[in-house]
Amino acid sequence: MVKDDIDFSSIIRKMNREIRLEPPMRSSFFFDSMAIALPKDDIFRRLSYRKGVTRLEPQELEEMDRAIDDALSFIHLRGVARRIAVEEKKSTKTLLSTGETLKSRNLARMLRNSEEIMLMGATAGPAVMDAIRDDSLHGRMTRGVILDAVASEMVDHALDWMVAFFNQDLRRERRQLTKRRFSAGYGDFLLENQKWIYDALDLGRLGVELSESFILTPEKSVTALAGIERVE
Repeated sequence: MVKDDIDFSSIIRKMNREIRLEPPMRSSFFFDSMAIALPKDDIFRRLSYRKGVTRLEPQELEEMDRAIDDALSFIHLRGVARRIAVEEKKSTKTLLSTGETLKSRNLARMLRNSEEIMLMGATAGPAVMDAIRDDSLHGRMTRGVILDAVASEMVDHALDWMVAFFNQDLRRERRQLTKRRFSAGYGDFLLENQKWIYDALDLGRLGVELSESFILTPEKSVTALAGIERVE
């Protein structure tokens, strides 16, 4: 779902009333749908379109707009997040209250001022990947590439949406999420960390599966973690 103006405060109030969420959140918090603004500029950049440099004919623009609309009809954004306390911090690893040890010097550096972490996951659902495979099978390469770009940007922006959502709630505690976030497989935070993230978030409830090589399916599914810091 795409929406231009998002009132996170009203969303938080409504959802807190519905599920009686009391901060701090300890169990997984599921979003069955997310209404985010279409990141059209980012989609165009992913397609190597350079504003003021790349020239598209009116027919090409119409084709692109149709493909974007098609992509949005296939995408069903869903997400989940979970808040976990940090038990101990060292220079090369971070110990969590759930027993996991996150071995990463770069991640430990990002979490140096954090007392908790926020795990997040999002998926665009299986339908858009089915459409991309069908386009490839039937030679509709241009539409397939556009669908792929839209799905990639929408699921990435779903994480941005969740960051903004939870920052609204965290302000009441004088806390905020770190501006940076880490994903399994980034830098020295090994891809195998995807396994405990998958389990901790119960991503199976979103229809997401994890392969033996720690790859999420549907392909347009992502996870990340951010630190929760006090605001002075």
